[in-house]
Amino acid sequence: MALEKAVLLVETESGEERLPVQFNPAEYNLSESVNYSEKNVPGFPGPIIQFLSGASTTLNLSLTFDTYDTPESGVREVQASAELGDAKPHTPTDVSLLTRKVARLVQIDGTLHRPPTVTFSWGAIHFKGVVTDLKQTYTMFMPNGMPVRARVELTLKSVTDVANQKKESPFESPDRTKYRTVHQGEHLWNLAVQEYGDPELWRFIAKENGLMDPLDLRPGQVLKLPALPR
Repeated sequence: MALEKAVLLVETESGEERLPVQFNPAEYNLSESVNYSEKNVPGFPGPIIQFLSGASTTLNLSLTFDTYDTPESGVREVQASAELGDAKPHTPTDVSLLTRKVARLVQIDGTLHRPPTVTFSWGAIHFKGVVTDLKQTYTMFMPNGMPVRARVELTLKSVTDVANQKKESPFESPDRTKYRTVHQGEHLWNLAVQEYGDPELWRFIAKENGLMDPLDLRPGQVLKLPALPR
């Protein structure tokens, strides 16, 4: 099976530019999270946790560059003489010529007026995002100080296509009237969070149902959950 090389696909004004990595990474890390807020409601023993939004998926990876005994292609080629059987050594070059190409991913592109989006593509992963953090570490030098080995650590945060996100995670609209049956232990604050995403809107439900006391709910009681005014 042929070796598949990882590649960074860099956004340009006219399309994208391929930026092959010299060596495939030994590993990469994906992390996901969501954002919540806490709201204190009078009469509740603890705060209500309210979902705010999803957060970007984060990709962390480390890329190695070596120009001491490896050409820029990352393939060590031994050029043997058919007569002498000896090998022609590779001439070391400045590794920063390679790392600078990656470092520009956090620089403003003059045609885009912002840093470009980047897609890390390798095997099953096709991660599109923006580089939010980049660190270069030089680990080997020639006697004259020329760097010949380096490690570049990248952090990418995913970018979301709003149209596709709505298709993948459609929400039931709060702009139409619904009816809910009250269950044991439920309060207007719970219903407001579930229906509208905001516990403060319990008053909206109470007014619609003529409730004077928000705690005066009975299991089996049917409440009208009105559409939010536009």
